[in-house]
Amino acid sequence: MLAVDLLAHRGAHVIKFKEAAAWSILWVVIALVFGGIIFWAYGVEAGTAYTTAWLLEKSLSVDNLFVFALIFAYFKVPREYQHRVLFFGVFGALVFRGIFLGVGVAVVERFTFVLFIFGAILLWSAWKMLKDDDEEMDPSTNIGVRMLKRIIPLKDEYHGQKFFIKEAGKRYGTPLLAVVAAIEAADLIFAVDSVPAVLAVSDEPFIVYSSNAFAILGLRALFFLLSGLLERFHLLSKALAFILAFIGVKLFFQAGHEVISPSIPHIPTWISLSVIVVSLTLAIVLSLRRPAPVEPADGGDHQDEPQDEPQDEHRGSPKH
Repeated sequence: MLAVDLLAHRGAHVIKFKEAAAWSILWVVIALVFGGIIFWAYGVEAGTAYTTAWLLEKSLSVDNLFVFALIFAYFKVPREYQHRVLFFGVFGALVFRGIFLGVGVAVVERFTFVLFIFGAILLWSAWKMLKDDDEEMDPSTNIGVRMLKRIIPLKDEYHGQKFFIKEAGKRYGTPLLAVVAAIEAADLIFAVDSVPAVLAVSDEPFIVYSSNAFAILGLRALFFLLSGLLERFHLLSKALAFILAFIGVKLFFQAGHEVISPSIPHIPTWISLSVIVVSLTLAIVLSLRRPAPVEPADGGDHQDEPQDEPQDEHRGSPKH
């Protein structure tokens, strides 16, 4: 599927809404067909687990899109190059998720108590998502960009889709390389939340990785489909925080059942699926019916006073 997506988008061009919508629908259909095969081949329990894990990862991936949009705005990435950058972001996410999921499944099989730690991570992530809802993230502090600057000097100008250029016999990185580094670092951070969340649904490696893969593969098309509309779904982050908190509690119940007493109940997978669907639906509907208030550029105070400091040309990025 990754090869198909790569071959279908080889040249640098701006992804239009219709193209993004067609690809988004295609990826969703493929993911659901694959889920149908799992229902048919392995039964209702496995099929429900896949569907829940896929929808969970798909919803969490939307939070990635806010960060991607912020990174693109900060580095002023031309729209025709964004698709190329996101390809490497998707590839990196597949690799990181594969490594993290493999390690996570192996650890859970040997040390069940680690589920308590995973649950705590998700509760912390949920609280942080709510707390940071109105704060801006500065991509210049991205660990990937900071590490890259220590390895290779970076130029300020874009040179088409090139990541490296040579001047006077010396190799330099382009801003596009810095953007890829920032995207990959974001992928790594998101994997820390994503892996514990999906392991709360299933510990079967085939289920958890295939659901992650199909959720991630449609991420590029979804970005261009929702580009410019992300800010309208202002309640989505709250829904995602609630989902993470619910999954964290589910992990505590699961760990208690395995470690403390079998009398502690499991939360069935179908309940998790219902919570995810209802939460996302409510967040989207309420966001569209009750748009976020538009704040004045100066915060509403001292409207007649001139600004003392000019804005950094790389700033002015959207809120996360």
